[in-house]
Amino acid sequence: MSTMTEDPQAGARGPEPQVRIGQGPRDRREVLIKLLWIGVWLVFLSSPVHDLTSGHHTTAGTVAGAAGLAVFVVAYLSLVFRNMGRPFSPRAVAVLLGTLAVLAPALGYGLGTHWTGLFVYLSVACGATLPPRLAVWAIPGSAVLMYLVGLRWGVYAVDEDLLLVVLIGCAMIGVSQLVRTTVELRKARATVAQLAANEERLRLARDLHDLLGHSLSLITLKSELAGRMLPDHPDKAAQQVADIEQVSRQALVDVREAVTGYRRPRLAVELAGTQVALTAAGVTAELPDGPDLDGVDREAESALAWALREAVTNVVRHSGADRCAVRLLHRQTLDGPVLELTVEDNGTGGSGGGFGNGLTGLTERLEKAGGTLEAGRFRHGFRLVARVPAAAAGDIGSGA
Repeated sequence: MSTMTEDPQAGARGPEPQVRIGQGPRDRREVLIKLLWIGVWLVFLSSPVHDLTSGHHTTAGTVAGAAGLAVFVVAYLSLVFRNMGRPFSPRAVAVLLGTLAVLAPALGYGLGTHWTGLFVYLSVACGATLPPRLAVWAIPGSAVLMYLVGLRWGVYAVDEDLLLVVLIGCAMIGVSQLVRTTVELRKARATVAQLAANEERLRLARDLHDLLGHSLSLITLKSELAGRMLPDHPDKAAQQVADIEQVSRQALVDVREAVTGYRRPRLAVELAGTQVALTAAGVTAELPDGPDLDGVDREAESALAWALREAVTNVVRHSGADRCAVRLLHRQTLDGPVLELTVEDNGTGGSGGGFGNGLTGLTERLEKAGGTLEAGRFRHGFRLVARVPAAAAGDIGSGA
């Protein structure tokens, strides 16, 4: 219940970014959405709320029940909400779970069977926050506590409520494992991007060594021969010089072919480099986990990578910022689907609203790829937005 997200294709169909599984909210909108997904399940607390307002208890009992229910809800929301992004420490988790484990039987034992539904939330919290080896014991323990509270009020049957406590807790173990796996996959994808950058550098080094080693050795040899032949055999020396020119031209062609793929930047590689550059400059970086390039051709990806490099260079050199956020989103515009790169910083420097040589060249590069560039100051700093065409709407991925 605590880790449900928006439709994963939502970012592809509209301008809003998706809410990411297993990660903390990035802005107020995502906080509200995640609170909604958690809070909607509090509807099952209607039974204890109705019991409080029915007048069946003394004033002291009603006040104690209301206070206990409020503490229970706050502890549950805090525990489950934080677990979706930046979990509490094990000690804090133990304290909050202990609070739930004390309040649920205490309220049920003191106020009646209307309150046994709290054990469902206790089971959910155990499945969502505890390691599986502990959760498989804590969840049946919650069911046993619920049964013992039922005995207090003369309920001896093992009914569907007990089964629900066990099943929903076990389901949350599976959901929690899915979230952990998703987080690990994000980290693995970032590692793969870094390894891809290193492999590209090694490829260039290997290609240049293989291409230039032989050619430069041949040029050196023929230059020595031409030098020795020049006084007595100028015609043969001229032939050697002609051979040197031919070998040099061929080497130049080979080098250009070798570096063509290298000089075209890749977005994943640039994101990895951005993290390193901003961290080295003392700028707090907020970066997407990895680019979703479905429907984006290599030329458009290269243009976005150049835009990211130029924007980060400006942040590091000119902005004076201490925060920089990078977002990659698929959007549907009037001109069709696009992949949008946004780079925002909170600096006071930079180019203000004008376009310097770097941004002018970047605009031309994006236009050549069918994209657009917007850059200028906004309320909190400087923002650069680059867009390139993506695939048809049915083929767009979910964004970053």
